[in-house]
Amino acid sequence: MTSSQEVPTLRQAQGPSPAEGSSPAQGSSPAEGPSPAQGSSPAQGSSPAQGSSPAEGSSPAEGPIRHEARSLSLSKREEPFGGLTVAVIPARGGSKGVPRKNLRRVGGIPLIQRAARAAAAAELVDLVVVSTDDDEIAELSIAAGARVIRRPAEISGDTASSESAVLHVLDALEDAGELVDVVVFIQATSPFIPSDRIDVAVDGVRSGRYDSMFSAYETYGFLWRRADSGGGAGSGSGGDGDGDAAAEAINHDAAHRPRRQDREPHYLETGAFYVFQAGGFRRARHRFFGRIGIVEVPELTAIEIDDEQQLAAASALAPLVDQCESIAVTAVVTDFDGVHTDDTAMVDAEGREQVRVSREDGMGVARLRRAGIPMLILSTEVNPVVRARADKLRVPVLHGVDDKEEALAAWAAENDIALADIAYLGNDVNDLPAMRIVGWPVAVANAHPEVRAAARVVLSKSGGQGAVRELIERVLTADRPR
Repeated sequence: MTSSQEVPTLRQAQGPSPAEGSSPAQGSSPAEGPSPAQGSSPAQGSSPAQGSSPAEGSSPAEGPIRHEARSLSLSKREEPFGGLTVAVIPARGGSKGVPRKNLRRVGGIPLIQRAARAAAAAELVDLVVVSTDDDEIAELSIAAGARVIRRPAEISGDTASSESAVLHVLDALEDAGELVDVVVFIQATSPFIPSDRIDVAVDGVRSGRYDSMFSAYETYGFLWRRADSGGGAGSGSGGDGDGDAAAEAINHDAAHRPRRQDREPHYLETGAFYVFQAGGFRRARHRFFGRIGIVEVPELTAIEIDDEQQLAAASALAPLVDQCESIAVTAVVTDFDGVHTDDTAMVDAEGREQVRVSREDGMGVARLRRAGIPMLILSTEVNPVVRARADKLRVPVLHGVDDKEEALAAWAAENDIALADIAYLGNDVNDLPAMRIVGWPVAVANAHPEVRAAARVVLSKSGGQGAVRELIERVLTADRPR
């Protein structure tokens, strides 16, 4: 018996998909074909970015669809689409390369939630489903607005294919009486998934121009492989340049070096998303079949996380790719030293400390107070200057706090504020536990590298130089439910 967490579909919340009923396409009802196989082909994991939706009044297909390929032919043409477009995100709890990979954070957001939010932001997606065997992944997925379908143990191991998880979801939805016409298969290990490009792919499949589509970026790179002494591919030195293996050109003639503008581009699959007809997928039992199209995505978004180095690179890229302007929260909590101050102190002969603060921060706090948005200063320091500054700003303060996470959770519960609706501004490693439990972890520009990596937003201003004001301005410009 398949279990699932029931949440409203996007169609119920937003009305019918714009593409529905517009044009015929290929593919069959999910009812066709056998139940899912427990294959051992490609395992989960690969590459997402959050982009804007297509402009109102324009077709999502206006973006570049630059190439196509052909694979297995479909057995018949299908009736016009009338079922759901469902995004399916396979997310196992286990992972060898990066432990608990789908729960790791990029830009302060767990990978599974980044994927779910990117799928939900696509205008042509009706329902987002996460297939998982893990309780924590399930909880975070539901919080991000996805429906969870529990994956059986027999298709949750290291050798289980992502296709088997997608087939299991289709069966579960069919058993619940929900017709699926188009599948958007998303891999959570791609942190930067452009939602508008998902719409381009969905439109390409629903219109009948393609049977399956995938994300890729254009490359003019010269590819090589190591060849053995007999001229075949395979043996090599392991990448250190030693050994007897010779280099062999793959996608070019090594004796001819044309200019970039004279070369035909190739397209490198990103792994972020694949869109295909549900019926055709059931027959092919693979993500590629029929007429295959490519949807171009920006190369900057095309990182997929399979090891710790790639995770670190994605965290460094997040502030550049996400570029969040407004921060929609109902409360603001900040550290003191290094946030309200520049993290330096002047000490007189009697040991009394003086710190430097920003007057524009004070003006920002006053504006936040007038807007009725609660604020708290949370500090590990026991220093009269912290209390004095908080009194000046008319902001409550908890100082001398050893466990910021516990203190913040208790304050939020006491004031009936959801942790997901709090922005926490920090600068150093002792802020990390508090940053991990809020919806908006924010770092000052000169924060410790670990703090910057954990932040959903990195401000442009440093501590003591207007960082608090910058955060407040972003909070005040956001649309928040009242």
